[in-house]
Amino acid sequence: MARILITSALPYINGIKHLGNLVGSQLPADLYARYMRARGHEVMFICATDEHGTPAELAAAKAKKPVAEYCAEMHEVQADLAAGFRLSFDHFGRSSSPQNHKLTQHMAGRLKAAGLISEVSEKQVYSNADGRFLPDRYIEGTCPNCGYDRARGDQCENCTKQLDPTDLINPRSAISGSTDLEVRETKHLFLRQRDMRDQLRDWIKSKKDWPILTTSIALKWLDDGDGLQDRGITRDLDWGIPVKDGQAEWPGMEGKVFYVWFDAPIEYIAATAEWAEAQGLGDDAWERWWRTDKGAEDVRYIEFMGKDNVPFHTLSFPATLMGSGEPWKLVDYIKSFNYLNYDGGQFSTSQGRGVFMDQALSILPPDFWRWWLLSHAPESSDSEFTWENFQASVNKDLADVLGNLVSRVTKFCRSKFGEMVPEGGSLGPREEKLVADLTEKLRSYEGLMEAMEVRKSSAELRALWVLGNEYLQEAAPWSTFKTDPDLAAAQVRLALNLIRLYAVVSQPFIPDAAQAMMDAMGCSDWSWPGDVGAALSLLPAGHAFTTPEVLFAKITDEAREDWQSRFAGIRT
Repeated sequence: MARILITSALPYINGIKHLGNLVGSQLPADLYARYMRARGHEVMFICATDEHGTPAELAAAKAKKPVAEYCAEMHEVQADLAAGFRLSFDHFGRSSSPQNHKLTQHMAGRLKAAGLISEVSEKQVYSNADGRFLPDRYIEGTCPNCGYDRARGDQCENCTKQLDPTDLINPRSAISGSTDLEVRETKHLFLRQRDMRDQLRDWIKSKKDWPILTTSIALKWLDDGDGLQDRGITRDLDWGIPVKDGQAEWPGMEGKVFYVWFDAPIEYIAATAEWAEAQGLGDDAWERWWRTDKGAEDVRYIEFMGKDNVPFHTLSFPATLMGSGEPWKLVDYIKSFNYLNYDGGQFSTSQGRGVFMDQALSILPPDFWRWWLLSHAPESSDSEFTWENFQASVNKDLADVLGNLVSRVTKFCRSKFGEMVPEGGSLGPREEKLVADLTEKLRSYEGLMEAMEVRKSSAELRALWVLGNEYLQEAAPWSTFKTDPDLAAAQVRLALNLIRLYAVVSQPFIPDAAQAMMDAMGCSDWSWPGDVGAALSLLPAGHAFTTPEVLFAKITDEAREDWQSRFAGIRT
């Protein structure tokens, strides 16, 4: 049994996330966590809300609430939506937690002691219209590298180039749109990432199995232009973790807070400490996942994230952990994703364009969304959500293939043998071939799941379902029953066991449907099918089952057209 630590990028607190956010980190992380648990491994799956920074302050002001109250409410909203999509976090924490305050301040103190923190007087953009210093991400303009006209002052989302606000062409306040900006002097702390460039490069290049997307982004940041730059880790804001040297005051840093990108990744560790406290456990319970001197050397640590988060997780966060001089567990594998676009354009939170998590759950069950998003995950390139494709995929894959098999088998058995697994008859060469084909496909599916090949795994799972349908078509127990009822009974007995097998192997993708299938089969044995032949005889003759309601209702053209119109928003 392996020990596997899984983190997904923290969703920001200022609002409900859209489906592109969901498929870029949390959902594939959940798929992997569910699969690894199903295979008997010990899993710790951690996520949290990312709560600090200017966006939280502005969202709270818009809601006319104190920022702490707003963040607490939105954390509950996001936790409820995560549960609605059946995301199986072991803990869904908060970056504003006492644990993260303490650990972030501790890390800063360790970095200072190691000579990796500089105090820098710098000129920072101040907006006269807004009456405040503007964080880098709240200055927008044209990227000097690629010409994208909505680049932020810290990074261009389009080409991922790291930027300073003064690099932008025609800069403006992202809060008010004002161009009445001036540069004022202020003092901040910088993480001396340049001092760790060689160490980081050697570490990144040692990761021979990382996706090309991950490695290429990391090395680009290391080597392009002037290479890796020192990074500011403090901001002039009210809401955040106060700047301290461990637990001591940091002279000259009064009234400042740590930059959200410094404290947010540290929350992965802090959230695990939150989990331990919630469970009534001591520090050893979380340290065994994170400290290599406490047992974490045996942990395999996997991070899931969108490509825009890669630079901070391959450079800044590792630099923090390495630079602390303490035995923290570093990530073993980063699974990064491209972007999911929406119906010919982009998802847009500000313009209400696309489908958001609460809207999705209001119109269809979570399994419909889980299946489509995972089977179309933007792994090797950006992918696009269209309503036509969504309808076709749900109807063909879920309703016509898996749902149809469950319905046909249970209804036929009920009509001819009653609601119990029939006895009699023996199986022959056709069934032996089915077992061999299922075994081959299942082993392929397992390999792809372990490799985190999300889209290929979904295709192989569908192929497993197809094998069952093809067997039913060929065996045709409804016809066989007329001439050889015993053989038909044996065929149906096999098919009922096949439903239970499909429930077990499909659970990482479609957990609600899998549970419904298990409930219908009157079975609670979720053991993974190592020996397919044995698995297909697990439900014995005489075992009672029930005929379930329709597993997946088809999406009608009328419903699709209604949703397509409702969620069109304004094209960008």
